[in-house]
Amino acid sequence: MADDSEPEQSSWAHLPDVCLRHVFHWLDDKDRSRAALVCKKWSRAMYSGSLWRSRTITFYGRPSRANTLEFQSALWYVKKFGKYLEHLEIKLSNPYNTAFTEKFKVTMRGLLSHLGKCNSRLVSLSIKYLEFDRLIWKNVVRAQVIKNLATFLKKMRKQLDYLNLKGARVTLEEGCELLNSLSCFTNKSFISEINIEDFFNLHLPVYSSTLFHQAMSKFHSLVILTFNYNCISNELLDILREHSAHSLCTLNIKCHIHDPHGQVVWGTSWANLAKRAPKLNVNFFFERVMKHNHLARILLAEIPARSISLRSCYFSDPDWTMKPTLTNLLPAYWHVLQKLTLELNNDHELLDDELLQLILSCKRLLFVKVWAFLSVTFMERLLQNRAERKCILTTIKVRIYTAQQETSEEDRLLCDIYRKFKYLIDSELKYFVITYPMV
Repeated sequence: MADDSEPEQSSWAHLPDVCLRHVFHWLDDKDRSRAALVCKKWSRAMYSGSLWRSRTITFYGRPSRANTLEFQSALWYVKKFGKYLEHLEIKLSNPYNTAFTEKFKVTMRGLLSHLGKCNSRLVSLSIKYLEFDRLIWKNVVRAQVIKNLATFLKKMRKQLDYLNLKGARVTLEEGCELLNSLSCFTNKSFISEINIEDFFNLHLPVYSSTLFHQAMSKFHSLVILTFNYNCISNELLDILREHSAHSLCTLNIKCHIHDPHGQVVWGTSWANLAKRAPKLNVNFFFERVMKHNHLARILLAEIPARSISLRSCYFSDPDWTMKPTLTNLLPAYWHVLQKLTLELNNDHELLDDELLQLILSCKRLLFVKVWAFLSVTFMERLLQNRAERKCILTTIKVRIYTAQQETSEEDRLLCDIYRKFKYLIDSELKYFVITYPMV
């Protein structure tokens, strides 16, 4: 038996470095540390820079010994391997009291300070859902975390290419301070992607802020910008046209019912931006903004809208109707729209005909996701039109709401429709359709 085991030991001993690093790549920190104790060669593999280029650090809010150790291991990691970091993601999981935020502040101060001294490679930083508007953040703790982060961004401004601060919920002054950190000293930033969705506190009319316009005017090479509609103004569109039109490809815009969205934005401002930025695509995400008069102020025909998502989040409101939106607003994007998502509680109106006509009119539409009250025959009509090449859909995801608890008859009909178009679905479509009782 001893002789039989010798070749195995010899094989591991002579494993090429590239293979050994690949093995280490799939191990977690604890297993890597154990493996590094095997021999000097494995110990050297532990310190291969390629193993430590990306890192996700999660701080858990619920008290436990393991969660307490997470704060310590985060600092240990940065001191040991922070110089190799290229992509860093920091997550907060269920922070629930002021003791946690105090501990987070201290850990982040040490982590960012050390990283600022040793790292010259970091190109991507994501710290999402800080939610500074919650009561668990004392004013002094909140101010210190923001100050430390701003200092770190100043140090990283020349190398950072991606920043995600989604869900920070800061004040206007705090938010602009963080944005200005990226252009400190030179008054210019060449970062290519920023996510500031839900970055500012709820209810803030950011679109009217001179501070915000000044901060955004310092970005000169934006490729992707993700933000809320309460930031949109003619001034912002002009700033993007002047400074980032040569690079700008994507605007992801969220519009929430609790964010101000009554500002007047001119179609000419959108048209001028689209003309100067020919690669531009705009993706809209509406949360409970369903009334036609609200949408009509936002969905201007001059916008190159590639994707539109309208979600009512199960809320039903007899004051709004979707038919004018489906028949008057969305058809304006027949030549550009590629992705349509509708999650509606339309129990007061049937939309089969209007929705089908919209899909057929959008000549570039590839993806449709619909959660709504529909008749089962809608699916047969849609698939028949797809089989006749009257649309080019490649993905169909439908949840058919029904007011009945028992859906066996509808399910049987859907099975019959699937069998009828099985050849098409299996060969050309990503297809998922179910019934869903809404009782």
